Amino acid sequence: MKRRPRRSTPAVLVALVLLAASVLVGVSAVQQLLGEPTWISYDSAARALNGLRWNDTAVLIAAGAVGLVGAVLLLSAVTPGRPTVLPLAEGAGGIDSGVSRRSYRSTLRRAAASVDGVTGAAVSVTARAVKAVVTTNRVDTTGLSEAVRAAVQDRVDAIGPQRPPTVKIKVKAPRSTP
Repeated sequence: MKRRPRRSTPAVLVALVLLAASVLVGVSAVQQLLGEPTWISYDSAARALNGLRWNDTAVLIAAGAVGLVGAVLLLSAVTPGRPTVLPLAEGAGGIDSGVSRRSYRSTLRRAAASVDGVTGAAVSVTARAVKAVVTTNRVDTTGLSEAVRAAVQDRVDAIGPQRPPTVKIKVKAPRSTP
């Protein structure tokens, strides 16, 4: 179970551009049918476009821009995004299950912050690693990194991801005063 994010941003952008173009054409058509002055004159647009040649610079630039936007949209639709649900190890009954990346990260952050002496924790989760940066007010941080690593590793083992990540801990402490 690897749920991927939806490609909503490119889809919304394309939909907005198409909506704006269709509203513009529709309003111009209604204005022309009612005999009102149109926002975009069909005759002036036809004259301007009729005067262009395929090898004109403006036409080539517009074609390149449209092709580039199309390629970017196609590439964003085809490439997979980061999984939003991380798969868990298969249980005894063969049940396929997963955990959201956000809840996984917050659970590991709470595990790191629960260690005595830790005043704050930030955790980032990738497919292969869990990186935790913990802050402390202690001047002597001996053993704190190992305690945080053990707490986070215990929580990772309890959750049971399909691919157990490596746990990396960084401790930030105030400088000692001389």
